Amino acid sequence: MLRQVLQAGLRSSFQALGRFVASHPVFFASAPVLVSVLLGASFSRYRVEGNVESLLVPKHSLAKIEGNLVDSLFPVNRSKHTLYSDLQTPGRYGRVIVTSRRGSILDPLHTDLVLKLHRAVVQLQVPVLGFNYSFSHLCLLDDKNTCIIDDIIRALEDSQSARFANRSSLPLRYPITRLADGRMAYIGHQLGGVCTVYFHWSPGVRSARALQLTYYLQARGALTDRVASQWEQAFCGELGRFGAGHPELSLYPFTSSSLRTDFQASSVLARRPLLASVCVCLVLAVGCCSMRDCVRAKPWLGLLALLSIALSGLTAAGILNLTGTTYNSTYLGVPFILLGHGLFGTFEMLSSWRRTREDQHVKERVASVFSDVMLRYSGATLLHQVSLGLAASPLTNLEAVRLFCRCAALGVTVGYLYTLSFYATCLVATGYLETGYRHGCFCRRVPKKGALDTKPRWYRCLMYTRYQDETHSQTHSHTPNSTHTHTPNRCYGDWITNTYVKPFMVLLYLVYISFGLMGFLQVSQGSEPSSLVAMDTGTLLYARAQQRYFSSYSPVIGFYVYESAPYWNTSVQRDLLEYAKGFQRISWLESYLDYLTERNLSTTSQSRESFTRMLRLSFLRQPQFAHFADDIIFAERDEGEEPEMAASRVFLVAKTTENKREEMSVLLDTLRRLSLTSRVRFLIFNPSFVYLDRYATAVSSPLRHSLMAVLFLLGLSSLAVVEPLVAVWLSLTLLSVQFGVLGFMTLWGVELDCVSVLCLISALGHSADCCGPLLATFSSGRGDSRTVWVRLALERHGVPSLQTLICYTAALLPLAAVRSNLTRSLFRCLVLTAFCSALHALAFLPTLLTFLPPAKKTGSRQGDRGEGEGLREEVECVEMVDSTRVVDQITTV
Repeated sequence: MLRQVLQAGLRSSFQALGRFVASHPVFFASAPVLVSVLLGASFSRYRVEGNVESLLVPKHSLAKIEGNLVDSLFPVNRSKHTLYSDLQTPGRYGRVIVTSRRGSILDPLHTDLVLKLHRAVVQLQVPVLGFNYSFSHLCLLDDKNTCIIDDIIRALEDSQSARFANRSSLPLRYPITRLADGRMAYIGHQLGGVCTVYFHWSPGVRSARALQLTYYLQARGALTDRVASQWEQAFCGELGRFGAGHPELSLYPFTSSSLRTDFQASSVLARRPLLASVCVCLVLAVGCCSMRDCVRAKPWLGLLALLSIALSGLTAAGILNLTGTTYNSTYLGVPFILLGHGLFGTFEMLSSWRRTREDQHVKERVASVFSDVMLRYSGATLLHQVSLGLAASPLTNLEAVRLFCRCAALGVTVGYLYTLSFYATCLVATGYLETGYRHGCFCRRVPKKGALDTKPRWYRCLMYTRYQDETHSQTHSHTPNSTHTHTPNRCYGDWITNTYVKPFMVLLYLVYISFGLMGFLQVSQGSEPSSLVAMDTGTLLYARAQQRYFSSYSPVIGFYVYESAPYWNTSVQRDLLEYAKGFQRISWLESYLDYLTERNLSTTSQSRESFTRMLRLSFLRQPQFAHFADDIIFAERDEGEEPEMAASRVFLVAKTTENKREEMSVLLDTLRRLSLTSRVRFLIFNPSFVYLDRYATAVSSPLRHSLMAVLFLLGLSSLAVVEPLVAVWLSLTLLSVQFGVLGFMTLWGVELDCVSVLCLISALGHSADCCGPLLATFSSGRGDSRTVWVRLALERHGVPSLQTLICYTAALLPLAAVRSNLTRSLFRCLVLTAFCSALHALAFLPTLLTFLPPAKKTGSRQGDRGEGEGLREEVECVEMVDSTRVVDQITTV
């Protein structure tokens, strides 16, 4: 009883709202346009997001906390030349991978070209404010105030000097080699595609296919950052010119701004395809609103529906601009969410309008449309708001997901208000055209039959309307709100509920579940930032070369002992050496212990003072070990006492395979668990860890939260507003659609990243749009069998669902032409969402509802026939027609 009272009250309220909107069409038509124009002027504040890391990195993670601690001890920006990472290196830098098209990159010819390229880069100048800045003005400095350059350059220069002097040079080892000054250097990320040969039981380099050079820059202030940015652009230009002049080399440049530029390039590449989407959707929407009857056809409503959606998007964008929101390429999916939800509401309103009695006043017809549609449309909008709103809350740990869902939720809200106002007044205007017996497209009054008979055939075809036949009949039988028995949707309803078709639909659903399960078991994470950039860009080409030639070793992992430890203790030394065992390592402790052993000094029985004194005054003053001074922090003690070692670090490199990121994630978890039980307090860090740490949880948690919130909302609303049967069936449908989309997108090659999760969240609302009206009409029916009510539900909602599906899918097709990984994932996920939702709305649900419990209760009371179904009774009307088509009725039932 409470449910019936609430539904009746809501329908009455929407009916009154529809009557009010129809009574003030000028205000409700002009207000949205005026607001959109005013807010559209805020695009002068349009800004593009410049920090990609803030979008794609989990906001709250242990790796960020560890990074802050590491930066306080050993500044990461100064350590980036030793703490190597590929796409996540902090600060400003320029990097290039050089490969040889034939032969080894270490051949004399190629070596000379690489050194020539190095000299060209070092001598590169950038004019800023009347001063020419070169690399020497911007470079990162070492403790001797000289520019830091890669160790492989020093090795190549030594090799070239030895060749010119006709003497032998030191053999190049891999991945750790000894330089001419006696220092050990790791070159695993500077030399790639290496073929090794053993010299005295240690691996040496016989040939190499690739070489990587990095030029680190300083960006301590606004001016230096500006100069460094321009230097990066000049760096890419110089490499392009050098590569054109030396075709025997292939160059793959990458800078600190490449990832941001190529990530935002997707929105630039998508401009023309998005314009094509609008045009295609416009043509189909106009076609879907047209019909044979020129008076009842409303092609302008298709155009005005898209205009209403565009105005809502413009208003939402204006609000976001005023609130200081920055734009990023993931927002490309927002217009399609607005399009799907907006088309659902407009086509449902048009379908309901065509079921109203044509002899009613326009205001009453609009009120009837609001009473019939707006309760379902408001419920679907609420589901969108809950799913998107919770994902936009602070509970979401991924900024890209949070910003996208906030923008989409705002757009859906504005679109709902504009459908109630702007589109409803457009429906009022076309209603008056229909009442005035005017053409639905040209707004011209349709001639009477006598005047029309003298016109050409094409003109009679263009002006065809069934009112012409009605005007020559003074009395006839009329069935308001009834549907012709031979319409396509009735034929489809009879076919899909046929006894012989049902087994095939059930079998099709089992196949659907099987393939969905197959893909679900193969879901993989997509935490690689390069998977979200445009194709054929520098970032993607660089990432492919990096994967091809430099995937043998992991990024350099910093092993940080952040508390004072008794390094002179034998057990501590043994633990630290055991932790580093199995890694390629550059360790001050290991080198120091070897140094003591070579001098026949004890490594186990020394006191703290002697251990520290020998380290400071002897070991670190050796030229080949002086660089280890950057890896140890000494804390002063009382006067006369030897300083204490407050913190230290060791660099580790792991051997990896092609699945580098998965192995790095496993390694990170393993070493963290080890740090919890170790007697020595340590942590590990690399700038790439912020992309790996808790990424799976950060990506999947918004989807779980949104799904749980939607299910909770459906369960709560079933207590008061929604039929419990609708809540149960809709919950199962949402789960089934989500399961199918997740499985099929995996089989289609889409990984679980922030873009695919955005689409999965929006799929909750889209599937509710498609399947909610069908379930509501079915569950509200009384007095007939389930098959009859399934057919009736398809009659009423099958055509709007099909129209929405056609326009929405056609609008997505041009998106497939955009050469971008981001738009490719977006296209595949949204197409699968539309496909799975259509399968459930038009095939699976109509079949399953005919035989799955609970059964319909049959009865003879007409008052229980359901939502507005008493209007389907045959009503005999006697119409008296005059020249103004003002009709009085004498009705008998």
